[in-house]
Order: sequence, then C-alpha cells, then structure tokens
Amino acid sequence: MKKIRIGLFGAEDSLEIMESVISQYPEFSCISITYWHDEEIPEKLTANMWDVDMWLFSGQIPYGYAKKWSGSSQPMFYVPSSGSSLYKTLLHIAYQQNIAFNQLSFDTFEPSVLERVFLESEIDFQPVYLKHYEEEIPTDEVVKYHYDLWKEGKTLAAVTCLKNAQHELIKLGVPAFRVLPAQSAIVSTLALIRQTYETMHFKDSQIAVQMIEFDSFSSLTKDTFSTDEIHKIEIKMTEKLLVYTKKINGSLKSAGPGRYIIFTTRGPLDEITKDFTVIPDPTVLQLTGDDAVTCGIGIGQTAYEAEINAGIALLHANDHDKGSWMVVFDGKTITGPLGQPEQIIYGIAPEKLQLLSQQTSLSVVTLSKLESILRKIGKSEISAHDLAQYMNILPRSARRILTELEAKGLAQIVAEETLHPRGRPRKIYKIML
Repeated sequence: MKKIRIGLFGAEDSLEIMESVISQYPEFSCISITYWHDEEIPEKLTANMWDVDMWLFSGQIPYGYAKKWSGSSQPMFYVPSSGSSLYKTLLHIAYQQNIAFNQLSFDTFEPSVLERVFLESEIDFQPVYLKHYEEEIPTDEVVKYHYDLWKEGKTLAAVTCLKNAQHELIKLGVPAFRVLPAQSAIVSTLALIRQTYETMHFKDSQIAVQMIEFDSFSSLTKDTFSTDEIHKIEIKMTEKLLVYTKKINGSLKSAGPGRYIIFTTRGPLDEITKDFTVIPDPTVLQLTGDDAVTCGIGIGQTAYEAEINAGIALLHANDHDKGSWMVVFDGKTITGPLGQPEQIIYGIAPEKLQLLSQQTSLSVVTLSKLESILRKIGKSEISAHDLAQYMNILPRSARRILTELEAKGLAQIVAEETLHPRGRPRKIYKIML
C-alpha cells in the first residue's frame, strides 16, 4: 500500500512529539517543516507542496494562515488544543510555581474546553482571561494580550500554545508556560487524515469520460469542404488530443467528425481542472486560439455511466455557449461552466422541477439553474440584472424568465431599486419554486 505523505508544520518541539506518534503507524511517512514568523508560512508550504499528500499543523494559527494565504490544494488538518494537553502544564504551574489559576491568562483553547478541565479537576474556577480565535491571528496580537494583562497586574503568568509567543513573552519578562500537543489529539487527527485519504483515493479511481467537440469544422466553406479537408482536420485534432490524452493517462477514440471521447479516471482530470473549477490551459490541450473546444465531463462508477454523464454534460455545455466545459457527477449533479467566476451546481430533472416545467414555458435545466443560484446567494429575491449575470444570459432573457414565473404565480415583485437617478428602477422578484 502506498504510504500517505504527511507534511508536518509547526514549532520544533511540537513536531518532535508528532513525529514520535506518527512513527508508530507504518501507513504514514512525513517531512517536518519548522517556522518562526507567521509570514514564512505561505512560502514554506508552497516550496514543499508537491512532496506531500496532506498537511498536519501543530496548531490553529499556522493552519489558519496556510488555509488563507498558501493556495495549497492538499487537505489540511491541525492538532486541536485538548484538555489532556493542558493538565501537565497546570500541574507544573500549581505545584512548582505556586501561582493561582485565577492569575493566569490563556490563549487558543475553546472556552468550553477550559471550563471542562477545571470542572473535572473539581476546581471551582472559571478562566477569566482567555484569547480565543476562530481563524488566523497574528502572533504579535496574542503576545500583546498576555503582556497587557501582566503589565496591568491582572495576571502573574501566561499559558500559551504558541512557541514563538512564549519566546517573546519571556523576552518581555512575562512568565510564560507552553502547552504542547497531546498524543491522544494527534492520534485522533491521524485517524481523520486516514479516512480523508481513503475517501479521496476512492474518488480518484472513479471512471471519468471527457467528451470533446471541436469547432474547427465550422471554418470550412463550400469551396474547401471536401473529404480530404475533413480528413486533414481530423488527423490534426487527433494528434493534438493524443498528446493530451497521454498526460491524463487516458485512451482516445473518435465519435464522429469533430467529436472525441477520452476514457480515464477522475484523479488526473480533477488535478488538471483544479478540482473541476477551471479549463486547462490551451497549451496543455495542445490547442491554438483557432481550436474552439466544447467539453462535457462525466464521472461514474462504470464506464457506461460515466459516458452517459459526459453526453449530458456536453449537451449542457452546448446549451450554455460554445467553448464551455461542464461536469456531471455520479450523483447526477451538474457543475459549470468551468473557469467562470460564477459557477453553479444544480441537479438533473428532479420531479418537482419537471412539474414546474410543465406549468411554464421554462425548461427543467433553466429552473434547476435558477434554484441553484438562489441556494448559492442564500435568498429567494433576485433581479433580472443579477439573474442574467449568474446565468450568463442577456438581461432581456432573464426578464422573460422572471415574468413567466410571475405570470404563473411562482414569483412576485417585492421591491424596486434605483441605482442611477435617470435609470429605470430594477424590479426585485421573490421566487417561490
């Protein structure tokens, strides 16, 4: 079995503990990357991103910065600060430093975790000074929080989960104690990593079919339209696609003039489209600006299912616009167009929308897209202008959709907005599908 490559990221002492735990699990291998300043995180991750399958951070701060700034596509995890990791530090403070718990400041921990620790220890005290954060936070801000409390005489010491925060606080004269990752928390996180990897491996091995249509035949005129010209174009397209097919470990077959089918697995397509969000660079496809290509990608448990889904995806791509790429997954959900800033995901012909389509002049696809857009924006009100942008259609087409829904009692005008003094007010419709 291929080992899961984990990139360990954090302070040196935390990584030593994490390495000792991971060494007990033969299915994992790891590389360790230490950092000192927050601004180093994105650069170090980018430099090592091709050497790992998953990232495991020693704490929440480097994890938060990595999620926001690194651009790494690998799944990321961090070892949570658990109650068990705090007990040893508190015992040391109580019995060796003789500092009362109500004279301490804390960071990182969930308030409920601290409360539970003191409750289980039968200590009648609720921590007053706690710097809790949900996402990334500058380490300097954590240091300032502890230092200000200590300087004002409200605390005698700080309890921190951050190595560099402890270092800076000691330099400022503040007694600072470090909470290191607990082995139980590391083991729990490794189990989550293993489960995630297995799920990803299953998805990557699904059958994927890419159905491609070239628009090159549209350039033929009655003077050049001959079997020789068609044959030349087919040879040219086939040569280009064979190079691309090799890159995604697939096999190519022709499906008629200007149409080709590539059989592969989901993993390579997932990678080349960046999790089905972008169209591959034309140079990857060996194409030029003259080779407009429309594509449908189908994912399935069998080759037959994947090919059927690819055909559906191609129909939706052509329905949207020439040169569009759409994907149909095995759960019969459609996403696309790839590469557009406003991608939407919608289902194929649910019964409810089939009934609504019969009541109106609108297709199931249009209604499904509309339902997906409302779900995406999180509300049922929309204007024709906004609908046109989301659907990539003309405003008059969007107005036709909304007025049709209004006529059938499936939408009503609830407001108007005026963006310009001389402009026509935009009607806001409440959709009731």
